[in-house]
Amino acid sequence: MNFRPFLAALATLFLATALHANEAKPVDGAPKMAYGLMMKQGDRLIFSPCRDRSYANVEDVSADGAVTKVLNSVGLDSGKRLYVELLGVLDNGTLKASAFNMARVEGRCQMPGGKEESWRAAGNDPAWALVAGGEHVRLQRYGRPDVVLPYAEFRSEGNLSRYDASTDGNKLAVRLEKTLCRDVQANGAFAWTASVEVNGQVLKGCAWQR
Repeated sequence: MNFRPFLAALATLFLATALHANEAKPVDGAPKMAYGLMMKQGDRLIFSPCRDRSYANVEDVSADGAVTKVLNSVGLDSGKRLYVELLGVLDNGTLKASAFNMARVEGRCQMPGGKEESWRAAGNDPAWALVAGGEHVRLQRYGRPDVVLPYAEFRSEGNLSRYDASTDGNKLAVRLEKTLCRDVQANGAFAWTASVEVNGQVLKGCAWQR
């Protein structure tokens, strides 16, 4: 039996399979949130994803370089290392960033909130923090008991996201506006400005999506 034609056909099949495997996969054009550390080296912006030893170059594709301007305002251009959450597309080793969610100097990696967290907000003078998602919206204030109300998806009205609820004698109104918010004490910048009214007390601060 002559095996040469069979072996030749088998080799051709293996070669075609290998070439198909090495074909460049199409880029997923839908922007996704990227979580990681960012630094500037010369003229290059370098991004290192959380829990990953890989690196990617960063290309700012936002209007008028808005993402880079925000990061520079936090200290990127002066050599500071930032923890960032950027909306973008990974294309052949380059993260094409189109928007930002938050950036903090020397911040720690935070993975997505999943089903338990949709929003976080915080402020100073007085210190407060809010977590919304899962089953509850929880507001913490220094020296006061927590205010906990049932979670409901925030209503979107243009650049505004809203939440209103009352129960057990507590009334809470949350207003999140998509405008740049700087927190000097936290050494960070955030994509949303927060206003929280609880039982007549108004709290101001910053917010970000989880």
